[in-house]
Amino acid sequence: MIKKCEHIGCTKAGTCRAPKSRDLREYWWFCKEHAAEYNKNWNYYANMTPDEIDAEWERETFGVADKDKEKSNANEADYVKFLNDFLTGRSSFDKMPAKKTVPAQITSALQVFGLNINASWREVGIKYRALAKKYHPDTASNKESATAEFTRITAAYETLKKYFKK
Repeated sequence: MIKKCEHIGCTKAGTCRAPKSRDLREYWWFCKEHAAEYNKNWNYYANMTPDEIDAEWERETFGVADKDKEKSNANEADYVKFLNDFLTGRSSFDKMPAKKTVPAQITSALQVFGLNINASWREVGIKYRALAKKYHPDTASNKESATAEFTRITAAYETLKKYFKK
């Protein structure tokens, strides 16, 4: 639905919206000329004190207003402590459990599907179906190479099926 320009006395179509207030929830609808005129004269910071403008600018730029500095500084102190502990106290971080190692046959099977070691069973299933459809001997044009590739894909799938306990 096309609205009429909301500028008094204008009969053109209101195709451009212009904000009514800072919260940017309500808008005026103006024609192109009146929207340009309105935007030229509109001041986002109208009716704000210099302190409010500074707080708004600080919040928009850094995510924290001046009044919330204490909370921000506390969070920053926790982060700095974590970094110091990490750099100077490596022994506690080195005692963390090691990553799970993946057997070589599983890694090889995942490589057949072009997946990394973090792949899920769902991703394996999706890749298997796509490759099986492509290399199935009944549908492929080169039957001999397709049969060998399909056998390799099926073997990899069976290996992963056992690994994921499916």
